[in-house]
Formats: sequence, structure tokens, C-alpha cells
Amino acid sequence: MLLSLKSKLLATISVIVILTGLAIAGIVTQRYSGALRQEMMGQSENLAHGIALDAADRILINDLVGLQKMLDQQRRIHPALAYLFILKDGQVLAHTFDQGLPAGLLEANQPIAPAQAGFRQVASQKGDRYLDTALPIFEGKAGILRLGFSESRYRTQLVRLWGEIGLITLGLLGLALMGGLWLVRRITRPLAALVAATREIDQGKPNVQVEVKGKDEIAALSASFNQMVSRQEEYTRRLEEQTLELERAYGQARTACQIMQDVGALYTLKEMGLFLLKKLRDALLCPHIAMLVLNGSRDTVFVLAETEGVTRFRDPPVVQAAREALERLTISSLPRDLMQKLPFITPDFFTDERQALIPFTDNHIRGAVVIACPEGLPANSEPMKWVGMVLKQNAGALGRAILREEEVGRLKSRVEAQAGFGEIIGKDPKMQVVYKLIDDVASSDATVLIQGESGTGKELAARAIHRLSSRQGKPFVVINCSAYPATLLESELFGHEIPPPAQIKLLRVLQTRKFERVGGEKTLTVDVRVLAATNKDLMQEVTRRNFREDLFYRLNVIPLILPPLRERKNDIPLLALHFIRRFAQERGKDLREISSGAMRLLLDYSWPGNVRELENSVEHAVVLAKSNQLEAWDFPSVLQHPSPSFAPTIADQELSLLLNILEECGWNKKLAAQRLGISRSTVYAILKRHNISKPTTH
Repeated sequence: MLLSLKSKLLATISVIVILTGLAIAGIVTQRYSGALRQEMMGQSENLAHGIALDAADRILINDLVGLQKMLDQQRRIHPALAYLFILKDGQVLAHTFDQGLPAGLLEANQPIAPAQAGFRQVASQKGDRYLDTALPIFEGKAGILRLGFSESRYRTQLVRLWGEIGLITLGLLGLALMGGLWLVRRITRPLAALVAATREIDQGKPNVQVEVKGKDEIAALSASFNQMVSRQEEYTRRLEEQTLELERAYGQARTACQIMQDVGALYTLKEMGLFLLKKLRDALLCPHIAMLVLNGSRDTVFVLAETEGVTRFRDPPVVQAAREALERLTISSLPRDLMQKLPFITPDFFTDERQALIPFTDNHIRGAVVIACPEGLPANSEPMKWVGMVLKQNAGALGRAILREEEVGRLKSRVEAQAGFGEIIGKDPKMQVVYKLIDDVASSDATVLIQGESGTGKELAARAIHRLSSRQGKPFVVINCSAYPATLLESELFGHEIPPPAQIKLLRVLQTRKFERVGGEKTLTVDVRVLAATNKDLMQEVTRRNFREDLFYRLNVIPLILPPLRERKNDIPLLALHFIRRFAQERGKDLREISSGAMRLLLDYSWPGNVRELENSVEHAVVLAKSNQLEAWDFPSVLQHPSPSFAPTIADQELSLLLNILEECGWNKKLAAQRLGISRSTVYAILKRHNISKPTTH
């Protein structure tokens, strides 16, 4: 009876005091909270009306800068304002958020009527609460003003009120229990043990338990206390695990967002791919990782590896193997026989026990990252899921980069295709005229006289005419008239019996397509087309009586004049890059570019030897090049130290160039002819024409 009476007494006193305190606290808090809320809504609405009046003028005159400044100033003036922003026609005109306007806040509140504000309580992800006010500006014609009033001051006052009420309640409870505790401490030790255990819990001691004796109410209370402590320990443990998991997930999400932002700032597929591979390798701690991407048309495979960069494959077996691999749209391990077909698999991948395929897809591409780790990674592990999320987020950027790469490739192909005509390279307007004339005359059998300085490509022009003509299946015979004596030239053209004047005989062949061998009686008929080429001014030679006038007019049915390289300098970069690729491939060098200084050197030079001299100069530079691009010092010295002036005539330029080359070659005529791209007989002919012999040394 005594223990039961004691329990009833303590319970009655406690219940009365607690219920009285709760009733008082509830009534006071409700009334005080309502008053504070009404006050805050009134302040928010008054402030919103004032800001709306200031904002209306700026919105109507479209002064968005002034509008932004006004909002920032209002936020500084009123500390209770957490945020401000203005919406108009679904667009945010201005806001005061440092990290960008949260998307969920846009639809959180609306005005009640065109002239009446709407109020709603909103909460941030951090747990902060705000009174959101939506007020139409100029009856909604100028937009809607949204402002958030922080409830922190309001809640602080409520907490203070609760604290005061709690203190009063505790005081009353203490007075009421003083008498009861005096008796409890004397007659019940289990309650003291419970109090001691509670203090230990407050001090942070784990696994606090009290001894349970008997079967009365105090014993049941002690048992319940022990169960509560156990549950609390378990709940705390789970809470700590969840906190660590949330922190890890937040860190991964933040890292993934930063990666997506960094990838979006890159431009080329190579930059994006290598950046992603490095980030993924650092996250997975796997030594070998590569990326396989199939383009939208499914006919090209792009392979990205940190050592090789970007490699493009169009071979059907490789493309088919990539398709088979990418059909596995789940994270899984790859069979070894399938891996051997993939283009990026190196022996390093096979040294590891497990390889995994992490797929990703987009509207334009389908791809996967292949990972090889010595210890292996479970398919459903958190790192693998994170990699999948990163790839999914950046698939769109990779797809756009591939589309850009393919478009650049198509543009480059079109530009290169338009940069020449057959074997002739150049897109200068003068060369376009030449290409048009070649295309027009190729279908006829008319005689063409091709004129131009040495090295301008006269033989290439003749071959282009032949290739486009109806005679393209017939032999194309090249005869260098300057390399033969007169009698030998006639023998080369018509057959040797007696040496008559060659020009007369050639004229008759051009007119009648018939000739007789000297000493023979039979008239021979030929079906040929003559494409004559010369580096001389034949009209001037006719004036000097070095060339027959009637033969000149017979040859000059269709004149084709090739411009010298100095008159089409815009073609020098195209020609130089063409020769670099050709000679680099022949000599097995990785040369793809030419430095700006070297290009300036080529553009400043006058090129008396024209395209042939440029070709020889590039070959000279490719042979001497030590890096992956041509530098100015790789080119011949004549380009780096050109003669200060040139004679006005082509013949003098020709002689000056020949003498310079002969001096560099020690008057080795064979070597000089190779440097100039002409025959040795031409060298002798030029020296003889100018009456020059090798100088003697004393």
C-alpha cells in the first residue's frame, strides 16, 4: 500500500504541474504566435508595396540594372529580408540569390487576386523557414514581386517564451516534488539508481543500465528505462551511419556537378574525354581506363585513352565489335574474347583479373567506359554507380563534341577538296581561272600552249588536260625539247633519217597530222594532240627571229598562262602543308604543322623557282626537322637571307638563282640541278646562253 500510494502521489503531483504548464504554455503561445504572425505579415505586405512601387517604374522602362540594384539595396536595408525576386511572363527579371534562384521556389506561392498579396510559409533545404509574400506589381501588368521574410526572429521569441514558461513550470514542479522526493529518497533506492543512470546518459556515457529488482512499478520503470537506453543507442548508431552516407552522397554529387561544369567549359572531344578519364581514374583508383563511343550513325568508333588521345575507327569489324559491347546496357564484366576485338584493349588490360563496362547513352551517341582493376570492382558498388551517374550527366556534352568533330571533318574535307584541281594545288582566283580553262578545253583536240615560269606546274596542267580529255586512256608522252639537240629532237619526234629543220616539220604535222621521214617515200598519218609548254615568252622569241611566227600561231590556238607563285601567295600555306604531309610520310616523321615564324619566312620570300623551289625547300626542312613542326631554321639559307634585289627580267632572275645554287653546291652542276628541280642539260644551256663558265681559283 505504501509503494502504491507513493507512486500515485508522485504521479499526481507531476501530472498536475505538467498539465498546468502545458495548458498555460499552449494558450499563451497560440495567442502570442498569432499576434507575431499577423505583425510579420503586415510588415511583409507594407514592405512589399513599397518595393513594388519602386520596381514598377524600372520594369516599365526596362531598367533591369537599376531594378537589380534596388533589390540588393532593399535586402541590405532590411536584415529580416531573406530574398527578393521579380517574375514577369515566366521570366525572372532580377533576384538576390547568390547561388542562383531555386527552381522549387518559383511555383511555391501566387497572389490571391490581381491586387491582393498571397502569403505562404516556405522552408529551405537547411531547415530555415520564411514567410513568402507574392504581391502583383501594377495589378500584375509589371510582374509579381516575391519576397521572403525570415521567421528566425519570430521563432526566437517563441523559443524564449517557451523557455520562460518552462522555467516557471519547472519551478512549480520542483516545489511540488520537494516533499515527495524527501520520502522517495528514503524509501526507494531504484529511483535514485534511475536518476544516476540518467545523469550518466547526459554526460555521454554509452550503454548505461540500471539494476532491476522485484516486480513492482519501480522495477518495471527500471526495465523500461533500460530498453529505452538500448533503443536510443541503436537509433544513434543508425543516425550516425545515415549522416556519413548523406555526407558521402553530397560530396559525390558536388564533385559530379563540378565535373559536368568543367566538361561543359571544354570544346574538343579530346579535351573532354581526357579530362573525364582522369577524373574517373582518380575516383576508382584503377590504373587502366578507356572510353569507347559510337557516333549517331553507328558507323564510326571513337576511342579515348590517356596515352593515345582520340582515335577514330571506321573498319566494319571494329565497329561491329563495339556494337556488341555496347548492347550490354548494364554494368558488367566483359568476356575476354570480346575484349580482344575492341581497338583500345592493350596487354595491360589483360594483366588484370576483372574488366567492367559502364555504359552511357544520349540522343546522338552510345558509349561506355571500360575499366580494368587488379582487385576488381563489384558491379553494384557505390564508386561504379557514381561513375555511371557522371557519364550519364556528361553524355550530352560528349555527343555534341562528336557532332562537332564530324562536322569539322566534313568541312575540312570540303575545303581540301576545293583547294586544288587534280594534282594542282591552289585556290587563288588566278588558279580558278586556270582550272576553268582546263575544264573547258580538255574535251576538244585543240592545241594548247601552256606558258609560265619554271616550276609553276606546266606539266601538271598538261596532265590535267589529258586526264579530262577523251584521250585519257591513251599514252601521255612527255618530251623535254630543251634536253635534246635539234637533230636528236627531230629524231625523237619523227624518226631519224636526215635532219631537216625541225620547226617546219612540226608545223606541217600540226596542220595536216601527216609527215614523211627524211629519205622515206611513205606519208605517215598520226592522231596526236600537242600540248606545248614553255617558260619563255614565245612572242618575244618570234620578234627576235628565234622562233617561227607561223609555228607560234599554230601552237598558240588556246593559250594557258600559269601565274608565278609570287602572284598567288595565298596558296603558299596550302602547298607547304601538302608537301609537309607528303615528305613526312615518305620519311616516317610525325610532322603536321609549321611554325608561324617559318610560315612568315615562306610568305616573305619571292620564290623565283616557284612551286618547284617551294617543294624542294620543304623537303629540305623535313629532312632537317628535329621537332614535330617545321621551324624557320630548318629551311635553306637562301630563304632566310634572300638577295636584296632581283633583276627585272625572268632570264636574269633565272641566272641569279642558278649562280647562287651553284655557289652553295661548289659548282656541282648535278647537285644544283637536283636542288632546282631541273635537268643537268638545262643548267649547261643557261650557262652557255650567258657565256658563263666555272670560275677559277688562285
